[in-house]
Amino acid sequence: MNPTYDFTGQVAFVTGASSGMGLAAARAFAEASAAVGLADIDEVAVTTAAKELTDAGHQALALVCNVTDEDQIATAVDRTVQTFGRLDMAYNNAGIMPPPTDAADESAEQFDHVQAVNLRGIWASMKHELRQMRAQGSGTIVNCSSLGGLVGNPGRAAYHATKHGVIGLTKSAALEYGSRGVRINAVCPGTIATPMVDAMIDGGELDRAQAEAGQAIDRLGTADEIAHAVLWLCSPGSSYVTGIALPVDGGYTAQ
Repeated sequence: MNPTYDFTGQVAFVTGASSGMGLAAARAFAEASAAVGLADIDEVAVTTAAKELTDAGHQALALVCNVTDEDQIATAVDRTVQTFGRLDMAYNNAGIMPPPTDAADESAEQFDHVQAVNLRGIWASMKHELRQMRAQGSGTIVNCSSLGGLVGNPGRAAYHATKHGVIGLTKSAALEYGSRGVRINAVCPGTIATPMVDAMIDGGELDRAQAEAGQAIDRLGTADEIAHAVLWLCSPGSSYVTGIALPVDGGYTAQ
């Protein structure tokens, strides 16, 4: 049984919210009675996701947003606040994983793109969320790192660099804002059954059996399991927790 939360009167903002872990978190926030701003680069998908929530009686706002563009992030956060009146919780989830590449062969273009989405995108999201939370004197932020923020893997140097960087951003900002009423943590998902991971398996980039065998709980995780961790980190149940990088990886990083 998973815990339930009551976020009535509170507002959440989620990036990468149209599918996978982002959509699972947006649904979980909404089901806990929070109003939710859903930000994603895919206009059709994020509009569909927000409509699913509003049709179910929840408060939701679709926001078309490319996290590599700071102005778009600022606008998305501002629209969320203008629509719902405040910002209490944020899950900065948007991210990409490029194909595995030998470190000696990776192009500067690929390196720059993964950095722009995975690291600069979270930096920009957190920056503009903090401006609102600083003014309120309260709030919680969860940044999406990865097991790749805690370990290395061959062929993934640029990706893992971004996810290590997310943890550095999280820890430093948590120390800066702890006395101002804002808690900031990171979640580090393992291999999660999402559309992105399904595409990697179908394309031969990832072997499902090998991925499952690499952790103590011998299955892939679910998007809902990440959402449960995110909501706990945003809830009063974690009120004395800040600056952590929480592995939700079936035991992968325990080895």
